[in-house]
Amino acid sequence: MTLSEGTQHALAGAESLAAASGAWSSMWLLLALPFGGAAVLLLGGRRADRWGHYLGTTTVLASFLLGLGYFLQLRGERAPGVQLHLFTWIPVNGFTVDAGLLFDRLSACFVLLITGVGGLIHVYAMGYMAHDPGRRRFFGYFNLFVGAMLLLVLGNNYLSLYVGWEGVGLASYLLIAFWYHKPSAATAAKKAFVVNRVGDVGLSLAIMLMFVSLGTTSFDGVFAGAAALSPGLLLAISLLLLLGAAGKSGQFPLQTWLPDAMEGPTPVSALIHAATMVTAGVYLIARSSPLYDLSPGGRTAVTVVGAITLLYGAISGTASDDIKRVLAFSTVSQIGYMFLAVGLGPAAYAFGILHLLAHGFFKAGLFLGAGSVMHGMRDEVDMRKFGGLARHMPVTFATFGLGYLALIGFPGLSGFFSKDKIIEAAFDKGGTSGLLLGASALLGAGLTAFYMTRLMFMTFFGDRRWEEGVHPHESPRVMTVPMVLLAVGSLGAGGFLAMGDRLVGWLEPVVGFAEPAAPTVDAGVLTLATVLVMLTGVGVAWVFFGRRAVPEVAPVRVSVVTRAARASLYADAFNEAVFMRPGQWLVRLLVWLDNRGVDGVVNGLAAAFGGGSGRLRRLQTGFVRSYALSMLGGAVLIVGAFLMVRFA
Repeated sequence: MTLSEGTQHALAGAESLAAASGAWSSMWLLLALPFGGAAVLLLGGRRADRWGHYLGTTTVLASFLLGLGYFLQLRGERAPGVQLHLFTWIPVNGFTVDAGLLFDRLSACFVLLITGVGGLIHVYAMGYMAHDPGRRRFFGYFNLFVGAMLLLVLGNNYLSLYVGWEGVGLASYLLIAFWYHKPSAATAAKKAFVVNRVGDVGLSLAIMLMFVSLGTTSFDGVFAGAAALSPGLLLAISLLLLLGAAGKSGQFPLQTWLPDAMEGPTPVSALIHAATMVTAGVYLIARSSPLYDLSPGGRTAVTVVGAITLLYGAISGTASDDIKRVLAFSTVSQIGYMFLAVGLGPAAYAFGILHLLAHGFFKAGLFLGAGSVMHGMRDEVDMRKFGGLARHMPVTFATFGLGYLALIGFPGLSGFFSKDKIIEAAFDKGGTSGLLLGASALLGAGLTAFYMTRLMFMTFFGDRRWEEGVHPHESPRVMTVPMVLLAVGSLGAGGFLAMGDRLVGWLEPVVGFAEPAAPTVDAGVLTLATVLVMLTGVGVAWVFFGRRAVPEVAPVRVSVVTRAARASLYADAFNEAVFMRPGQWLVRLLVWLDNRGVDGVVNGLAAAFGGGSGRLRRLQTGFVRSYALSMLGGAVLIVGAFLMVRFA
């Protein structure tokens, strides 16, 4: 099996990694700061209630400044990354796992996103959670979330990544169920935890296969030995990794937990959907690019999952009236774009990361804007009870509007540069598959413009529809300042990173890059088509929700497509019918077999021996005459037997 050019480039970069020295030796502080903050806040008790939120925010912002310093230092290094050995974690016979950190060009992007956007969300949460009695605990979970995500992207082997992976799952469960007194929040957290366990099984099995076949779980060792693996084994590993990635990133068929995760506080939604958890799957695929470059079947599976999910999320978002659920379905769809990109291989790995970074800014801004709307509307989330809020919440409207334009791919804003590149790369794949993938991405762009424009009209324009006693008002500065900063990122981050292929060149030593042999569609024509599709989506939404009054109650007589979209395309119903109900029946059957079969045999043997011993015990009367009679009877039987044998 031959290595692709992108894989050869990535492996060459891995071999040239430098060992940490000097200032790099304190890289562990990137993890120690948020984990230390979490420990203090969760173990410090009520004495930390007054200043806990300040500590939680400061630790993340300090990690951002430290990560920014390492990023600037990495730009001056010849090597594409630096490894720091911490200690030997698992020394068993010939198998050794070192606990170490890898700060390379890929992990640097994620570190800045996690701590930068995460830090702004922490600042916002100081105002949003100001009156919550569990604020200290909330910030402890927040710090734990950030620390686990940093471990995930900084670990230099798959086992360290897996520890961070499980830590992120735990922290998300705690945050989604933060208001555990609400049954809906507890149910959503349990659902997220269970669905993620399905994906985690895939990742754990993939790591086991790496260990069994290669004797190592380090990135360097796995990638160096991957070429010697059989195509079937490579496909199995790549599909299992995809299963794990789909669980964490809310991709088909494990996407149903993500919209329900909106039951947590809004800052949690922003952190999960923009800076941390859902980006983990994209990171896993991009980090494992040498494996996918050797497995065409694995890459095809990633692109198919991405294409299906981006359409699923976009269609489901067109009919929801909950402002946070619309944004959640948007996240499902946009992560689908990222999966589509990283599944296209060296030609688009960097485009997937570009969209991920741009998405981190505008999606965090959109969620924080939704939280600001809720803050001014007494926690109302039904958009049919909004209307005309642009006049009452001008800062929220302006920042939310920039995030909206970036998300729909309006020319000049962040989403335009990243999404356009992905659509172009999909068409450049060529053949029928390229046409289908490109058309799916193009259709998704139109649907995105439709449901986000619908959200804007229902929330910020038209006549007021809110209930009496509600007085919409702007949020305090501690909440609006992070929104403004994220809006600036929504405005220019995508263009800055795309200009001159800045991000492509930065990531090339890690994930490689390959120009398509011959573009299928002219880039200018495709850009024009994308803009026209986007404007069509905006226009259709204007016709139905801008020109007409929005009814306060959702219409009952709607099309089949609308009913399906309201039911999230029946994904939950499918899972209940195909997996949950049969699973419950299987469990009941196994319980019955255990009770009547296994336990029945054991209990039956016990009863037989107990009954038999009881009957034998009755023969022990304690009377000498009885024993003498028994002995006489036995003797008579023995003598009789001898006589029969003798005269036979």
